[in-house]
Amino acid sequence: MSRSNPLFYGKILLFGEYGIIKDSMGLSIPHTYYKGAFQFEESFNATQAKSNEHLLKYLDYLKVEDAPCTFNTAAFEDDLNNGLYFDSSIPQGFGVGSSGALVAAIYDRYCEDKIAKNPEKSSDIKALKTVFSWMESYFHGKSSGIDPTICYMGLPLLIKSKDELGSVALPAETSGEGAVFLLNSGMPGETQPMVEIFMDKLKEEGFRSMLKNQFVKYNDACIKAFVEGDTKPLFSNLKKLSKLVLENFEPMIPQGFHDLWKEGLESEEYFLKLCGSGGGGFVMGFTRDYEKTQELLKEFQPEVVYRF
Repeated sequence: MSRSNPLFYGKILLFGEYGIIKDSMGLSIPHTYYKGAFQFEESFNATQAKSNEHLLKYLDYLKVEDAPCTFNTAAFEDDLNNGLYFDSSIPQGFGVGSSGALVAAIYDRYCEDKIAKNPEKSSDIKALKTVFSWMESYFHGKSSGIDPTICYMGLPLLIKSKDELGSVALPAETSGEGAVFLLNSGMPGETQPMVEIFMDKLKEEGFRSMLKNQFVKYNDACIKAFVEGDTKPLFSNLKKLSKLVLENFEPMIPQGFHDLWKEGLESEEYFLKLCGSGGGGFVMGFTRDYEKTQELLKEFQPEVVYRF
């Protein structure tokens, strides 16, 4: 096996959290600030030893007969016994693709019938998503497979529905005043409990109606405007989307962020939304004037993801 160690970047789901479970659109981009790669070490420190130990457990998961692609598990095991670990700066439980990047790296190195990183056919992207869904389910109980697909391809991905997704060209970043940014809640979130709360809420007719008639509508309008670089409808729909999340996804908003959320809606200086499943990790924000927002939120040390 080659011992080249390609980098795999984190990802940001700009739009579509929870909605894509119910067939809304989604838009995700690579987040190159965070990254991971396989490395070898003769003598582990505590973090490296933990990674190696977790990978050994994951190896057993790949050995099942009905795995969706052919893994060279013997080579994987040999590498692990020779000091392999995943060296990653991607924080776990923050919604920026820690398990997605790891799964993509494993697939890239050990899948023997892998699909190339730049597939041109939508059927290949769909096939990747299916494999990655199975691979990442080990970590979350259930996975759409979208995160590892983005981490593997390293391109912005437009999710039109559960079965229709492909790479998309976004407006070039500029040195404009607007920005997408992240705020750190200071605590990791757990995907599975948050998804369970969401699935529970889906039993309520009012929540289902809100999701279908309002959430999906504003989410999809935000994506359309963002892809087209049209900020007026983007911020108009962002405000509606942010308000809906505050009113209907209260348990998913990290502790201490509810007032900040309201302040953004009232002042219209910025609008906040969930980054991933919520409960902790990062909160995402959009602003027309980043310099002003940065001053308003300086205690949270906002981290820029995209400028426009």
